[in-house]
Amino acid sequence: MKKAIIFIMTLVLLLVGCKSHNNKSLNLKVGTWKTAQTIQPFFYNDYINSNHTVEAVPFTNPGDMKTALLAGELNFCGTTLVTAITAASNGEPIVLVAGLANRCSALVVGKDSGVEKEADLKGKRIAYVPGTMHHLLLLEVLSSNGIDVEKDVELIRIDFFDMVQALGLGIIDAFYSGEPYPSIAVVEGCGRVLTYPTLEDNLGEINAAMITTKEEIKNNPEGIQALVDAHVATTIKLNDDRDTWLKAAGELGTRKEVLDIAVDNMELIYDIDDDYIHHVKALAGRMLEQGMIQQLPDFDHLFDLSFLKKSMEKDLK
Repeated sequence: MKKAIIFIMTLVLLLVGCKSHNNKSLNLKVGTWKTAQTIQPFFYNDYINSNHTVEAVPFTNPGDMKTALLAGELNFCGTTLVTAITAASNGEPIVLVAGLANRCSALVVGKDSGVEKEADLKGKRIAYVPGTMHHLLLLEVLSSNGIDVEKDVELIRIDFFDMVQALGLGIIDAFYSGEPYPSIAVVEGCGRVLTYPTLEDNLGEINAAMITTKEEIKNNPEGIQALVDAHVATTIKLNDDRDTWLKAAGELGTRKEVLDIAVDNMELIYDIDDDYIHHVKALAGRMLEQGMIQQLPDFDHLFDLSFLKKSMEKDLK
């Protein structure tokens, strides 16, 4: 009888332990930017399992986010695809698990720059941030117009948040950047958008994605699944409710008149389909040709769409 009681008590403890494990609370940290096109993580707590909490940690550039992720300070973060490809080509263990944003970029010229078409950029001073999506897009514009980067233009490294001021002061003639800075230049009257990226270059309009690490996927699959679930639900909500999206973006610090212009150049996404992967591979190929990377990444290990697939199956139920 005594042995039976001990057996039953042990079984109860095991069952309680299993239940506790399956419902464990997770405190998750997610990196992102304070921009309208990268806003989803600020809403994750509205859609994540009630056992979990999410801290959205704002950064000013994707490189710092990726470094924090690799250091174990974040579970999940946004990144530009150029940053992700560069990291993967260097053997860093990052993994793309969901989309984040499309479009969002623009080439802006000063109102007195005399630039009416892309070919007019020859001889001009152009601001850029090295190693970014916008850097590659700028190189593509210049090379497609026969403009030698070394001889025909002066590329000036300026942080994104200083580009509009530099344009207004006449320090530069143009810049390639992401929103909201192109729209700020338009609102402030110091610049105008010359071109937006298009599908014609085979790169599509891809821009940013959500990443984690191989270690997180191995050791914290429940947390990553919860974050991807929240990301999908948040993206659907904000796409269906533009007013909530733009109001929240305004609370992050972007003026309404800027958002009214920028909104048509931004797309919130979560899915990664075959076309998306095709464009990522094309982007990596162009980065290799432009000398931004030394080798192509291992695409078989760059993507893990299993979490996204499970999230989308839940959404269809």
